[in-house]
Amino acid sequence: MDHEPSILDYLLSKIQFWKKTGIQIPKSSMPVFDESTGLIEEKILIEEEDQSTKDEGELEPSKESVVSNLSTVKSPFPWRVFLALCIALVAQLSLEPKVNRSWLPGAVLYLISGGLLIWSILRNEFSTANFPGPDNIDQADQVYQGSSWNDVLSSKWEWLIPGFILSILAFLSFKTGADQYKFTWFNLLVWLGALVFMASVFWQKNGALGNNWKKIKTFFTNGIVHFKITPWALLVIIVFGLALYFRFHQLNQVPSQMVSDHAEKLLDVGDILKGQTSVYFPRNTGREFFQMYWTALIIIIFKTGLSFISLKLGTVILGVLTLPYIYLLGKELGNRRIGLIAMAFAGMAYWPNLISRIALRFTLYPFFFAPALYYFLKGIRNQKRNDFVLAGLFVGLGLQGYSPYRVVPILLVIGLGIFLLHKMGISHRSERRRAAFGLLIIAVISMVIFLPLLRYMLAYPDMVGYRAITRLSSVEQPIQGNPWLVFFENLWRAMTMFAWDDGEVWVISITHRPVLDFITGGLFHLGLLAMVVRYIKKRNWLDLFIPLSIPILMLPSILSLAFPGENPCLNRTAGAIIPVFLLVGFALDGIMRSIERVNTKNAIKLAWAIFAILLMLASIQNYSLVFNQYKKVYQASAWNTSDIGHVIRGFSESVGSADTAFLVAYPHWVDSRLVGINAGYPFKDYALWTDQFESTLQDPRAKLFVININDNADIEKLAQLYPTGSLSLYDVPLEGKDFYIFFVPPAPITKP
Repeated sequence: MDHEPSILDYLLSKIQFWKKTGIQIPKSSMPVFDESTGLIEEKILIEEEDQSTKDEGELEPSKESVVSNLSTVKSPFPWRVFLALCIALVAQLSLEPKVNRSWLPGAVLYLISGGLLIWSILRNEFSTANFPGPDNIDQADQVYQGSSWNDVLSSKWEWLIPGFILSILAFLSFKTGADQYKFTWFNLLVWLGALVFMASVFWQKNGALGNNWKKIKTFFTNGIVHFKITPWALLVIIVFGLALYFRFHQLNQVPSQMVSDHAEKLLDVGDILKGQTSVYFPRNTGREFFQMYWTALIIIIFKTGLSFISLKLGTVILGVLTLPYIYLLGKELGNRRIGLIAMAFAGMAYWPNLISRIALRFTLYPFFFAPALYYFLKGIRNQKRNDFVLAGLFVGLGLQGYSPYRVVPILLVIGLGIFLLHKMGISHRSERRRAAFGLLIIAVISMVIFLPLLRYMLAYPDMVGYRAITRLSSVEQPIQGNPWLVFFENLWRAMTMFAWDDGEVWVISITHRPVLDFITGGLFHLGLLAMVVRYIKKRNWLDLFIPLSIPILMLPSILSLAFPGENPCLNRTAGAIIPVFLLVGFALDGIMRSIERVNTKNAIKLAWAIFAILLMLASIQNYSLVFNQYKKVYQASAWNTSDIGHVIRGFSESVGSADTAFLVAYPHWVDSRLVGINAGYPFKDYALWTDQFESTLQDPRAKLFVININDNADIEKLAQLYPTGSLSLYDVPLEGKDFYIFFVPPAPITKP
């Protein structure tokens, strides 16, 4: 005779999750298919109402009610979860830079915190939002239910032939002459036509798109727009406003000076403004085109000229535009609160802030990866082709932005493989086919966008792949030791940079400190552990894919085998910003959900108070990291070319001329091109070598020579050539940044 299980038996079976045959309590003897075991079982149904399913004006906790003669039970205070959080924060705080820093206390505390978190998960105290979140699905976003083969056949294949022909024509037309590869109006139109035709092959009629178009037509017809500001929308606006403050605050001062890479970029942008529309820019081992044309557009719109601020505005705007997709990815991962938390912490964090402010191509990595990942995951979830088309669009554009992005197509292939392995049953055959077809769509669309770089790459493969080849192989410098050992050492250093050491590249980091503040770092490690444990319990493919994506996205840094000192570096690992902050949102949302289940009417307020306190503490530390510590370190490390440029500009606009000012060349000193850019003459190189001094004697106008403070030999030679000249010290508050000014008055005019 069968023994009827008690409530205690049921709870014990849930705690012992490693046992495949737990006790099940049926509801109306309804069989349920269990994907994790592949068995038909009778299960107790637990109806969970996620916070995100509430009206957007409400901020309520998730609630659980147990059906089948089990009364609703409120949880006691989740002390294990709270203690795990506190110990994780203390662990990360102990790893902050200080004299005689040791990793051992932090590691021990993290082990204790992790043990408490696992214990809380086993006791069902730690509550996580499941993928996909119920707030992600609306009337226009339902999962496609048709036949997978009909879905393929329903594509507009008649558009494929003209799309293919235009793609070939665009590919050929990007070569405009002997060793010339440029954009022209002709190849741009052909290229755009190829993209439109190829996208039309797969694009489906979209109700949501049609509704949005109707709203736009209504606006232009009636001029009336209706806004609904809910408490949730207001909260999102406040969080986004906080991010705007952190990204644009002191933009002129932090960072204060340009480095040589900025000169390369501005010279490339200057070429564009003069009509040289290259598809690839070979200066400084070669660069993809996107940032150059984007900066040219910024200059045209904001009239900022060839300047540091033009580069900064372009990259900071792109960094800000990444945040909405982090929010959407959070919703895709579980619910809108995960997205809000991830966006809040990413918006003010020092890592994404610095890679945007430094005004190089680094922010393009997360900027294009975030939407590519979002549409890829959404396409797999709702099985619609349009999302794969959009994912392909951002994959292709990303390949034209920053070379480390080349790992993203590999990641998406791995992601599809993980999905297929978790959907091996016969009942998932259609899902597998649509997902595989979706990856094919991404490949086709991204390849069309990749055509300009592909055309150049086939002609100059060494130029396009130079930076990657020299880091991965012994082409430039021999690999020291066993390459596999170097790889695993690099992998370890890269994966521990979140808690320990972010490398030695002072341009984009505060060297040798954790890349995350102690709040974000603690939450990240809790989120990573919680997601791994949830994968062990539920075998959801996304719970494996998100953690695995972090080391894959960091491969451009990890694979620096010939130059291991360059690993970790925050620019080549920048794509990992997206999954890292999603895990931060995942962890804090789980903690808040656990607290909201407590049997007290103030549980909701307590959960949101914890969020506010943690965000405030993280904001304070990140403000100090960027606007105090990084600012001082950068100013001390970078040469003050702006000071020299301002002196030359002042001279040229007063007693002298731009053509009679000179920067006396000195080893390992300032980049003379940056001096010209700061002086307002971006195409003039002010460098003057010692053997060129006598050539200046022929010009009778006033002259200005800027000299390194240690260059006594050139000072003596100029004094001999110009006895009437005067030497003065330009005093700079920063130590080691002073320089000499040697002024020569104009020669007296002799009357005939």
